[in-house]
Amino acid sequence: MQTKLVDFIKNSPQGQEADAILRSCVHCGFCLATCPTYQILGDELDSPRGRIYLMKQMLEGQPVTQKTQLHLDRCLTCRACETTCPSGVRYGALVDISRGIVEKRVKRSFRSDFVRYTLRKILPNPLLFNTLFKAGQAVRAILPGKLKSKIPPKLSPAKLWPTEQHTRKMLALDGCVQPAMAPNINAATARVLNNLGISLITAANAGCCGAVTFHLNAQEEGLDYMRRNIDAWWPLVAQSEVEAIVVTASGCGVTVKDYGHLLQHDPVYAKKAADISALAKDISEIIHAELENIKLLLDKHNGNARKMKLSFHSPCTLQHGMKIRGVVEDILINIGFDLTSVPNSHLCCGSAGTYSILQPDLSQQLLKSKVLALESGKPEQIATANIGCLVHLQSGTAVPVKHWIELLDEYLLSV
Repeated sequence: MQTKLVDFIKNSPQGQEADAILRSCVHCGFCLATCPTYQILGDELDSPRGRIYLMKQMLEGQPVTQKTQLHLDRCLTCRACETTCPSGVRYGALVDISRGIVEKRVKRSFRSDFVRYTLRKILPNPLLFNTLFKAGQAVRAILPGKLKSKIPPKLSPAKLWPTEQHTRKMLALDGCVQPAMAPNINAATARVLNNLGISLITAANAGCCGAVTFHLNAQEEGLDYMRRNIDAWWPLVAQSEVEAIVVTASGCGVTVKDYGHLLQHDPVYAKKAADISALAKDISEIIHAELENIKLLLDKHNGNARKMKLSFHSPCTLQHGMKIRGVVEDILINIGFDLTSVPNSHLCCGSAGTYSILQPDLSQQLLKSKVLALESGKPEQIATANIGCLVHLQSGTAVPVKHWIELLDEYLLSV
């Protein structure tokens, strides 16, 4: 694709990156077949190729309008197009750059601004979110149906975090909403790793990974969350006290793995951010590397748990963002779960961070399709790898939905 970026951006680092991404696109249209919003709306401007044209026009100096903003807002940033693209177009990075520009140039309505501001102030703040979440759960029974569906019932309470101290140590990202909504996920991770002779520890001042705020187009504010995490983790990282930074929410994992890229031009944090990204691992990467030890542990205890029928929903951030495909499935099959086939498993469930709140109609259509696919094999439970997907899916099905690491923890406890 030929480009001619305008002066305000062409010589900036973002402009040079956007120019390289645009030039890598060859207009082939393969992305249309895997784009969830194009499948629903049938409008090419709601496809990656169409949005790339809109972004190119903007970066070449054509007027930036609410139409541009609307079509970029409708994008889930699921990055299924990146998995499909034969040219390796880094669509997600281009959207991030373009949304930041659009946000400065197109005024939103008061309501839209207020909702976005509220989301980015509440969701990344664990104390505030936890307080409001518990209040919502307390009155959930008397809320109207639509509002009630936005507040999930209490998920698995946290069981005990192991107290054993091992030579091998890994850091856990606490995150922002997960500790309130599903506190057992990280606790289950700590117990599984403890069985493998690994201590999972946390850093007191670490928190939200920055994804929520960054993807609500308050990008500098999002980078500040990233810098705070780096500061919290750095003493342990610099002293080589931890092997990895373990992330149990794939939506956070894809962001932490991207710290090095997002902060590459920060003279203070660039090197540290790159080191943090190199250490960041989705929990599936850790467990898969230890799979033989897990199997030995099961054999030692004569493990022979019942073959539970399970559907696995692979979040977009796992399979398209981090390019981790088939790993969780391999773990679950190897330890004895009977996995069902899930049609169109590459498609997004519609959660996509705050998308389910900001684009409820599209989100609900995607949710219904995903639930039908996951239930088609008549599973006893549904497993996933991201707290946002977990809560979203549970709102659309009566089949219990859990993080797969909790199921592994339960399996190990049962043998």
